[in-house]
Amino acid sequence: MGYGNLSTSRDCTWDEIRRSTNADVSYGALAARKLNADYQLNAISGLGMVRNYNGGSPDVTYRTFYDRALLNTPGDVWQNPGTWRPQLVVVNLGTNDFSTAVNPGEPWTPDSLAAAYRTAYGEFLRKLRARYGAGTTFVAVGHGQFADHVQQVVKARADAGDSKVRYWYLDGSGLDFSGCHWHHSAHDDRLIADRLTSFVAGQPMRW
Repeated sequence: MGYGNLSTSRDCTWDEIRRSTNADVSYGALAARKLNADYQLNAISGLGMVRNYNGGSPDVTYRTFYDRALLNTPGDVWQNPGTWRPQLVVVNLGTNDFSTAVNPGEPWTPDSLAAAYRTAYGEFLRKLRARYGAGTTFVAVGHGQFADHVQQVVKARADAGDSKVRYWYLDGSGLDFSGCHWHHSAHDDRLIADRLTSFVAGQPMRW
């Protein structure tokens, strides 16, 4: 989170991306502080739920790394000590899956990609539920091309009896996308944090 959000230009070199990226002022961190909540950020640039940006690195996805404590160590698994029970988990995955057209040679059609995304998303939420227990609320973020798919996943979880999965639409109005490579700027992160905070504050949770 926070990819190039402090940049003054959308055109950035890799060094400029590193120097202008500040996760501490990304919308997740800002929302947590507004809610007076502890937080943990798990984010890897360019990776999606089942397909990465422009079809890159097809042998891995975001889910490949989620279980790891050491991201660069294949097979490493983070062991929950039993004391890490977040009250809220916000999932925002889908931009990289759908923001670029499927390239020749990729194993996808638009329909098969959408179906695989929904299946993987549902499995991911089930994994989170098993890991964190019945008391955790999940917020599934939808926007752009994948908003309807996220809504379908949330409905499927509700139909399966999971009453603590919420859908939140990320309202893009007023965002300038002036961070590196058209990512959110610090201005955008503040707007999104305000909107997410309002949504979370309306949920039946106590910190």
